[in-house]
Amino acid sequence: MSKIAVVFWSGTGHTEKMANCILEGLKAGGAEAELFTVSQFSADKLDSYDKIAFGCPAMGAEELEPDEFEPFFASIEKKLAGRKVALFGSYEWADGEWMQTWVERTKNDGADVFEEGLIAYDDPDEAAQAKCKEFGERFAK
Repeated sequence: MSKIAVVFWSGTGHTEKMANCILEGLKAGGAEAELFTVSQFSADKLDSYDKIAFGCPAMGAEELEPDEFEPFFASIEKKLAGRKVALFGSYEWADGEWMQTWVERTKNDGADVFEEGLIAYDDPDEAAQAKCKEFGERFAK
């Protein structure tokens, strides 16, 4: 059984809703999973988990949230090499370019990025929530 951390930042609650659905999917997929906000997680906790799912919405000009999430992610990047990582987040404009950039960045860090990330438009509706749960179940395997 995999031990997986879901670590997220959410300003409006949309990415938090995704995180909770992914957590539900992870557990349904047989993983031991825990949910953390970025303020509850740090680099020293990474080694306690087999896989990590990171969630952050698109902000500004299609970038990671700059005040809390970006500094957190930058602080752990050098420890991602060889790790299985999933990325997810919500957006309200443009086409999800922030996720493409984040996936590429994380792959360049040497992480084994799961699929190509998962994005949901605005407040995840029932269909988007179901996709989050399915994403979690697949990541649990």
